[in-house]
Amino acid sequence: MRALPVLASAVDYANKRLTAQQQRSHVNRHAQHLFRLPQGEHRYRVALYFADDMVNAYQLRQWYAPLQQLAQSVPVVVIARQAGTALELSEECPLPVFLAPTIGDVEALINSQRIDVVFYVNQNIKNFQMIRLNEPNHVFICHGESEKAYMWSNQLKSYDYVFGAGQAARDRLAKNLRNYDATERTKLVGRPQIDATYLAPYSLNNKLPTVLYAPTWEGDRPSMNYGSVSSHGVQIIESLINDGGFNVIFRPHPRSGVNIKEYGADVSRIREKLEAGNSSSAGRLLFDDTAHWGWQWAKADACITDISAVAYDFLATGKPMFITTPVSSEAVVADSPALEQLPSMDSMQAGQAAELIHHAMDSDDAERNALIERYFGDITPGASMSRFISETLDLLEN
Repeated sequence: MRALPVLASAVDYANKRLTAQQQRSHVNRHAQHLFRLPQGEHRYRVALYFADDMVNAYQLRQWYAPLQQLAQSVPVVVIARQAGTALELSEECPLPVFLAPTIGDVEALINSQRIDVVFYVNQNIKNFQMIRLNEPNHVFICHGESEKAYMWSNQLKSYDYVFGAGQAARDRLAKNLRNYDATERTKLVGRPQIDATYLAPYSLNNKLPTVLYAPTWEGDRPSMNYGSVSSHGVQIIESLINDGGFNVIFRPHPRSGVNIKEYGADVSRIREKLEAGNSSSAGRLLFDDTAHWGWQWAKADACITDISAVAYDFLATGKPMFITTPVSSEAVVADSPALEQLPSMDSMQAGQAAELIHHAMDSDDAERNALIERYFGDITPGASMSRFISETLDLLEN
């Protein structure tokens, strides 16, 4: 019996190898631009390294706008390790994409260019194939700030620097990482994404306030089980729909249901409720599965989310928000000013979501500005983008 899973795994591996070979062959015939190595003053100086397939492309999409701004000063490239990913990215990414499926391809890129900074948005094991190179500054920028245990993984010691949003990020690393100089190795750049302009793909009823419910996924281990879709989600959406006084944007994490099918089924249930409610609602009830993240901040007047990067993105807007309380006793919940001071919403309160939102929008929260300063620093328009570009350019000189 044990031979069957082994055989299935071997077949799956063979199929993946075949697909990769077919994609590489297609690239060789039709997409030679993915192997383009510019010369002279056009050689790349900064790279964003991405070893994943497209299911995790949301992690790098949020860096398109900051990297576009950076590219006005120095040439920037996105390095993809998978042919299929490189092909799809080349269709949507506003930056040059270079395909490096082998270590030889990676070395050809590094040896022919002037890359002094390599950014990383996740902890893919293939990151270490690039980190082994001594010359570039290896910088972890992640795909958002949060209080997840992911944010103080011991893997962060592998990078020369971590670009964090604010003092809270530096404190988080100093507290949780041993033998790590957080002051020296953490650069505070704010959240440059908040300085980008995003076009909304939907129209809303501008006479009504808009609530964004953006839960995270179920996680890939018990300690990361922060997702609220199954514990809070249906009740939250029902409360907002029944109130009748809101536009609603429901944006589930793109990996929802990957590990727990029931979690994905609950996302579908919420989608059905929104679609059914639209026929009689004065507000617009949206199931948002658009590729890009950012326009929702400007459109939403309040937010309900989980312990995730969404909470920290929305915090910078200064608008009311609630963070759901995980029902799993195994979920690691860190002590932090944000989780202690921002309003929480446990599963028993989910059915009163509309009432809680109304009250929050009618109240002033004096503590929020102090939290914003701690987590993001100066958020005046353009300040975060300026710090991100300045810190990057400084590394080109070191």
